[in-house]
Formats: sequence, structure tokens, C-alpha cells
Amino acid sequence: MNSFRFRFVFAGLSLFCASLFAQTPVKLSFEVASVKPSPPLSSLISEVQSGKINLGMRMDGTRVDFRFMSITGLLAAAYKVKPYQIAGPDWLKSQMYEIHAKLPEGSNKDQIPEMLQSLLAERFKLAFHKETRDLPVYALIVGKNGPKMKEAIEEPAAPASSDPAKTPSEKENTGKQVMSVDTPEGEVKIKQEGRGMVMNTGKNGQMRMTMGDNGSMRMEIGKMKMSDFADLLTQFTDRQVVDMTELKNSYQVALELPMEELLNLAKRMMPEIAAMAGAGGAPGATTPSSGLAGITASDPSGGAMFQAVQQLGLKLDPRKMLTETLVIDHVEKEPTED
Repeated sequence: MNSFRFRFVFAGLSLFCASLFAQTPVKLSFEVASVKPSPPLSSLISEVQSGKINLGMRMDGTRVDFRFMSITGLLAAAYKVKPYQIAGPDWLKSQMYEIHAKLPEGSNKDQIPEMLQSLLAERFKLAFHKETRDLPVYALIVGKNGPKMKEAIEEPAAPASSDPAKTPSEKENTGKQVMSVDTPEGEVKIKQEGRGMVMNTGKNGQMRMTMGDNGSMRMEIGKMKMSDFADLLTQFTDRQVVDMTELKNSYQVALELPMEELLNLAKRMMPEIAAMAGAGGAPGATTPSSGLAGITASDPSGGAMFQAVQQLGLKLDPRKMLTETLVIDHVEKEPTED
């Protein structure tokens, strides 16, 4: 009898413990959050004139802000995927939102993606499933004669007596500061120098953009991993660029591009401002006159960007790649009220 009673009690305890472990853990969420559509991108003009722009995600203590971010950008941050891994309606990339939220006590930055997942489900009624799809990509590979880039030079540490707020690159750059942009990767300072601009970008070192005599733009990046370079190239092409170079170091990268390539990029990334520039800068104007008007996408099979990449001893090779994809089943364009 005692043995039977022991087995009965043990089985009961086992079932009780199993039920506790089987419970779904409570998902983390922001303590409070305000969600609304972003103002028109043209509103950034006043920020440009002031010399200070805040874009993407920024954290200050327990406060976290997301500015001018699309649902695609928010999903990429929440689920740690690349934008090309998200399949859904076109407006997911073009409709911008602002989120101002407060972290709950005891939480940290690493938990923000999970909180963002909760917000997307609660406020946008997000529902999705995962599929493995065969997607067209450009593989960034090394050319047959090997890479022609120099390895990046590590900047020496600043002397103890110097201003610790400035990096060695900033000390060498005596140009006039034009603007600073807060991004998820940190502050980017932009200065005018001669016929171009110099940007101190943090992890990618110094980036210099100089106008050429033939209307081209030369872009020089002091320190770049090939995975970051692939992401940069994606902005200029018709599909995702995936790093398959197997190059592990950081390199000095220089690209010379015709101005239409850069205007093309601006037109895709900021369509409202591009439309204003094409209409002479007047909000609401519809008659194109100059600027960005009439610019179309470059030929992905042999455009200037592809030739510029070849000059680095690299190649963009069109392929298909099996890719885990978040397929959006449902998402509301208008978030629920605060």
C-alpha cells in the first residue's frame, strides 16, 4: 500500500511539474509605447538645415525611439533577419512609422527585439509563417585574378593629452561640419572638405565622397567588412547581394559611380524628397523639371556599379539561393491607438 501511495504521489507531482514547464512563457513587451505614422519625409528638410538628424533606432536610458522605419525595417530588427527575407505587400517597405517606447524596469537593450515582436503583434495585428524559398540574389565573389583591395589600416589610439571626444580621423579632418546623423550603429558626423564630403562612420572608419570632373562621384571607405559591403551594394541593385567572398578581413574600398547611380539610390530611399526635387522643390508640385526627375533604375546586368565592383577584383554573380523567409499572412496598415 505504501509503495502504491508513493507511486501515486510521485506521478501526481510529475504531472504538476510538467504542466508548469509546458506553460508558454510570457512574452516581453514595452512598458508603454506610442505608435504613429511618420510625418512626410520632406519634414526632414528642417532637420537637415539644423544639422542634426535622428533616424532608425536610438536608445537613451529606458527610452527607445524608432524614427522613419518601415514595417520591413521593424521586422528585420525584431526577428534579426535581412529585409530580403520578408515577403509581403509593397507598402511594408514604403510606409514609415515612429515608435516612442519605455523599457520595463530591469530590462536591457538585448531584449528590445522581443519587445518589438510583441508590439508588432499587438498594435499591427501581425501574423506570419516561415517558408524556405529559392530567391534570386547576387553572390559577391572574388574574381579569377583575386581581390585588388588593400587591407584596412587600423587607426592608432589617440594620445592621452588629446581631446578624447575626437577620433584620429576627425583630428585630421579640418573641414566644416555640415551635419550629424544618429543611426542605430551610432552617430555619423559629416563634414565638407573641398569638393566633397567626409563622414566618420564609426565601425567603417572614414568615408569620403568626392565629385569628379566628369560628373561622377568617387566613394572611398576606409574600413569595411565584405558582409557590410554586400549590404551597401544591395542599395544599388535589383536584388539582395550576399557575401560569398570568404574574405574575413576589413578592406579599403573605393568606387567611382556616375551621378545618376547616386540619384537613383536617393530616389528609391526617399521617394517624397526625390519627387519634390524633380518638381523644382515645391511641395505638392507635379510637373517634373530637373533634379531627380526621369531617372530610372540602372541595368542590373552591366551597370556602372557592376563595373566598379569588378575594378576591386570582385564580381556580382546572379544566382538563386534557398532562404528562410518570413511570409506575412496579415498586418494592419493603421496601428491600434495608443
